[in-house]
Amino acid sequence: MTGAAIAGMHVTFPGTMRQDEVWDGYFQRHYDGPRRGLAKRIFANSGVVSRHGAVNPLVEDASSWSTARRMERYLTEALPLGKDAVAGALDAAGLRPDEIGLFVVCSCTGYATPGVDILLARDLGMAADTQRLFIGHMGCYAALPGLGAASDYVVSRGRPAVLLCLELTSLHVQPPSDDPQQIVAHALFSDAAAAVVLVPGPDGAGVADIAAVTDTATADHMTWDVTDLGFRMGLSPKVPDVLSIYVADLVGRLLEPVGLSPADVDGWAVHPGGPRILDVVRDRLALPESALAESRGTLAVHGNCSSPTVLLILDALRRRAGGPPRTTVALAFGPGLTLYGALLQL
Repeated sequence: MTGAAIAGMHVTFPGTMRQDEVWDGYFQRHYDGPRRGLAKRIFANSGVVSRHGAVNPLVEDASSWSTARRMERYLTEALPLGKDAVAGALDAAGLRPDEIGLFVVCSCTGYATPGVDILLARDLGMAADTQRLFIGHMGCYAALPGLGAASDYVVSRGRPAVLLCLELTSLHVQPPSDDPQQIVAHALFSDAAAAVVLVPGPDGAGVADIAAVTDTATADHMTWDVTDLGFRMGLSPKVPDVLSIYVADLVGRLLEPVGLSPADVDGWAVHPGGPRILDVVRDRLALPESALAESRGTLAVHGNCSSPTVLLILDALRRRAGGPPRTTVALAFGPGLTLYGALLQL
């Protein structure tokens, strides 16, 4: 039985914006009056130094745009961004688009029919018999079930697969509100596209296992509602507390069957939903702060890009000085309230 090995990755971004410039030039006016002080503290403590936006609020104020207008812009921006990410990953893997058997696309920030999966497969030159899977509204953890579906296909069919995670959260800036959850979302979220190519490989290489747990009793802690003015995030401050209950058991389910403990893992790709989430994972797993260097660094440089973020961290780990880790645990969290984990091995 072969495994599913990662043969190529590529990440790409729209324009870069500095967090302090976005605050000074837009959000301090957006949150005028008594709420400005709270908003300023949230932006300053977000852990984000720079971020990316297909829609730059310093140039365009999308807060009053209809959902229809936002979806039209999504398609305009998503296609070149996704094409660049997938083409770069295929080049890194040394594969042609028409050699891909399955194309998985994750996105919760825009919709179109025909979907971006069809349009990108067409523009990239994938074969007519390439299978496609579109994953929507899973949010920040979507990359890991996407990775699981792609790896299962590679193992069962013996053909390459591509996973693309593409999010344009900048399209969904909301009208001014006193809701702290909206302020947090505006301080954290960013745009990106990340693609991974999986190919048949030696047993144990690449994706070794995927695990998940969902606490439906806390489903209202993280929401993503479609409104007439775009998609509106709900993000309870209780999310880190829920994660703290489940994360150690989830990691144990990944590691114990292969005789490993957290101390044996030399690569951690933890989705940085915010600084406090990283603190909770570090403390519950008894990790040194250095284990989260790539996760915190990704948050600082790129912000929370939703589903691509964990792939951005994996890419950073693969490029780190001293070579890539031999064993990596990837963790991501999202609506449900859902925790997903993946064990990756060289």
